[in-house]
Amino acid sequence: MSEKARLEPLPWPLESVHIYLDSPAGRLAVYAANDVIGGSRVPLLLVHSVNAAASAIEMAPLFEHYRVSRPVWALDLPGYGHSDRADRLYTPRLMTDAVLAVVQHMVERAGCSRVDVLGLSLGSEFVVRAQLESKGCIRRVALVSPTGFNARKPRRGPPGSTLMVPWLYRFFTKPFWGERLFRQLTRPGVIRYFLRRTFGRKEIDESLWRYAAATARQPGAHHAPICFLSAVLFSGDIQNVYEALKCPVWVSMATRGDFTRYQGRHTLDGRTNWQFHEIEGGAMPYFEDLKGFTDRLDPFWR
Repeated sequence: MSEKARLEPLPWPLESVHIYLDSPAGRLAVYAANDVIGGSRVPLLLVHSVNAAASAIEMAPLFEHYRVSRPVWALDLPGYGHSDRADRLYTPRLMTDAVLAVVQHMVERAGCSRVDVLGLSLGSEFVVRAQLESKGCIRRVALVSPTGFNARKPRRGPPGSTLMVPWLYRFFTKPFWGERLFRQLTRPGVIRYFLRRTFGRKEIDESLWRYAAATARQPGAHHAPICFLSAVLFSGDIQNVYEALKCPVWVSMATRGDFTRYQGRHTLDGRTNWQFHEIEGGAMPYFEDLKGFTDRLDPFWR
């Protein structure tokens, strides 16, 4: 990819109304479908994953599916897409504050009291924490290939703790070094390799790959991924957070790729508000079979 291509403006990830929302987590890019605004339908917020080249485009099929039936929103999390990519420490607290800010904006904009939220992969950890802190504003949550269930030993650290590896963070934040490593990890061929692991097959969504390659070349794109690689963005207490949820929770478990291990779910056995579903496909099965995925999910929202 040429230097000229790297400097081209980043396209918008979704066909939508887009706004910038100033929040405690910084300036956030927020996307709203204008097909259905207001009414009696509960609005839905879609929260993407966290990786080296994440953005709201990971929500594109679901955004298009729901925009014809209910108000649907998405955001670029701090450090990604069109949101603020400042040089700072990116933590679960920061990401949770971003989700809460958008939820509050949705409630005020739509004139409703509650919203539903769907989170993907590590984004799920921020969604469930936001649910506990939303004072009832988040009605139901759906988690697609959530992290925090693949360890035999549950994460039960102090409240608000993370899995941060300090020496690794110091290493990545040395002048120029972290950015250089990031550039190597986000070469188009490397991004394709990791997407194949995510999908669990050779075939991937090409539009997703192209956008990931583009967003990884934007100024400041390395700051949040450095925190991801240093495990700063993984909650050390996530099992306690999961167990504290009282609202209905729907979970999609992948059958292929890197998100197929859910040994830790046994701590939620017997909790009737949790539903676990094995859905054929990789970590983002709605890219492979949107109808099959939403046929399983839609009854949960109703």
